[in-house]
Amino acid sequence: MNLWFGAIPVFLIAATGAVLLVKRWRKSAFKVLAALNVAVMGGALALLAGALSAGPAAATGQVPALAAAAADTTTGAGGSALIAAAIAVAGSSIGAAFAVAYTGSAALAAMSERPEIFGRAMVVVGLAEGIAIYGLIIAIILIGKA
Repeated sequence: MNLWFGAIPVFLIAATGAVLLVKRWRKSAFKVLAALNVAVMGGALALLAGALSAGPAAATGQVPALAAAAADTTTGAGGSALIAAAIAVAGSSIGAAFAVAYTGSAALAAMSERPEIFGRAMVVVGLAEGIAIYGLIIAIILIGKA
């Protein structure tokens, strides 16, 4: 829990730096920020791959004899199902975000010309939000199978 509180100042410094970068360099700042995001994502994936390949003993700090006993009682299928559930939720949430962004902006543009289509426009935006619910349902099914 203390790790999360320690991350708050890092997040604030990074956000302040990004805002100052965008204010100063305008167009080229987005290329720099995109490159930084790719670098951070690569580091996070490398860290995740290292944590997944290290096994349960490295994650829990157990002695090898206890780690071997713990490995006998668990299977890799449960961990794979949890990762698959996380991918399902993340993918559907990102897809829903894009869908709501496009349909929401189109709905606002249409409502500015004809305010009476508010109800129909919100139904379309609501259908786009349903994509995230489908991913959550798949994740619940996967976790139930693990």
